[in-house]
Amino acid sequence: MPGVEGDVDAALTGRRVAAVFLGMQIGMIVSTVDSTIVATALPTIAADVGAGHQRSWVLTAYLLAQVAVMPLYGKLGDLYGRKRLYLFAIGVFALASTACGAAQDLGQLVAARALQGVGGGGLGVLAMAVLGDVVPARSLGRWLGYQGALFAAASLVGPLLGGLFVDHLSWRWAFFVNLPFAALSIAVVAAALRLPYRRVPHAIDYAGAALLTGALVGVVLLATLGGESVPWWSATTGALALTVVVLGAAFVRRERRATEPVVPLHLLAGRVARVTVGLNFTSGALFAAGIFFLPVYLQEVRGLEPTASGLLLIPFMFTTAAATLAAGRRVERSGRYRAWPIRGGVLMTAGAALLATLGTATPAGLAAAYAALLGTGIGFVMQTSLLALQNSVPARDLGAATSTALLGRVLGSTLGAALLSAVLEAALPADGGRDAAAHAAGVRHVYLAAVPVAVVATVLALRLPERPLREEARFATEVLEIAP
Repeated sequence: MPGVEGDVDAALTGRRVAAVFLGMQIGMIVSTVDSTIVATALPTIAADVGAGHQRSWVLTAYLLAQVAVMPLYGKLGDLYGRKRLYLFAIGVFALASTACGAAQDLGQLVAARALQGVGGGGLGVLAMAVLGDVVPARSLGRWLGYQGALFAAASLVGPLLGGLFVDHLSWRWAFFVNLPFAALSIAVVAAALRLPYRRVPHAIDYAGAALLTGALVGVVLLATLGGESVPWWSATTGALALTVVVLGAAFVRRERRATEPVVPLHLLAGRVARVTVGLNFTSGALFAAGIFFLPVYLQEVRGLEPTASGLLLIPFMFTTAAATLAAGRRVERSGRYRAWPIRGGVLMTAGAALLATLGTATPAGLAAAYAALLGTGIGFVMQTSLLALQNSVPARDLGAATSTALLGRVLGSTLGAALLSAVLEAALPADGGRDAAAHAAGVRHVYLAAVPVAVVATVLALRLPERPLREEARFATEVLEIAP
């Protein structure tokens, strides 16, 4: 059939769906593991390449590039097909991983990390969008649950591998390890995935893409550098914040007139889209609250070693994954999803409130149990909200909608980590007295600040409409839409 990418199967089910899922999840897992490996190995990397106080750019460069390209991948996938775009993204990621491992100084490493972010920014967006293409919405929750479980496992494996490479091999293997997995992902996706796409002229909104990129880069710079390299109350921070506002306003104005907007604003006119983007942002911020600040409490207040605190983080990660999988299976059986984000919002609020009671005498196991409650709520919210969004949009906007939701999640996590870090620092004494009691008070302030975020998520979930879930995969409908 003209205008389609290879032969489109009448029904992409069973082993073929599993193969496509596995092939694309390998790419997501590699990018997730890479981020956590690099964070673990960063002190050694900094010492080797002479990064010093600029070592944070090894992480920031990747994040900047990632958030800048995520909306573009979503839109371009809608226009030109997700398979070839995914193969491009994983290829760039692999090439950049090689360059990272071979870097001889900080400049080379930061440039390679930025290129790696260009590839990595497409892996999650395209994997999620393809899943929405090939799996009926009724069954999507189950597959998103599998994805959540893999993500949680990858988040735990990364630090362990990072320590192993630094102690027994070289930090360069933190990047070289990506290559065989990237090759496997390319081979599986190239062989198993068959999806249609349009081959008609399009006017890409380059001006809108540039404005959005500038605004997102500004937001990430504010979140990562504010309060660290640059004081929050400074002319530099103010100028950067003003630039973000101006670029954001110009982007909205541009998108209202563009023929093919990078982020179709009509999507956000619907309640489902607005609510789900908000849910992804708030749950992303609460995920950061759990994964970054529980170890602070366990190490600085309870005096545990990093390895022990890492083990006590497992309940949080496990319940996040298990709740995602359980909610997905129940949605598949019932055909109803709205109750799960509501339950998740309530559990996130309860978990954050309990974590806000932590003190110097609180048992470490009890702190881990509170975090597990928070993780259960996050698991109920994240993937079911994405399912609701993908079920509500037309096939032509699936990639743009998915990228918008995932971008909200990434920004929520980034801003949440930055702002809650500021809360922690503000609660610690300025005279340098940072004993266990001071850190316990700081962590309580962090989770007190997280409670209103969880309440907002609950309110948003209550506004999420219930829509019938599609019983057939999207790509079969899209074939009819593009057939000449």
